[in-house]
Amino acid sequence: MDYGLLIIGVALILISFLVGVKKQTWLLAGFNEKMIKDKSMLGTITGLLFFLPLGLLGVVNSLFDYAYEGPIFVVVMLVLLTVVNLFINRKLLK
Repeated sequence: MDYGLLIIGVALILISFLVGVKKQTWLLAGFNEKMIKDKSMLGTITGLLFFLPLGLLGVVNSLFDYAYEGPIFVVVMLVLLTVVNLFINRKLLK
């Protein structure tokens, strides 16, 4: 069991709850608030489509050992980041 990855996974799930459910978009760095059409949708998309799956994957990776878990984690993270980034750029920017 990897306790460091477990703590990171739980922290990502907590951030997912704060951003996706409580709509605390101030936790998201690097976006221009004037350019976003719907901040509530931004919180939902980033919280529930990026942080939640990444946090759950971190928790699962900390509990189970399997081959190539590091590269799989990185590939899933990059795919999620690309999908969320494309969705935000296409639908939520003015």
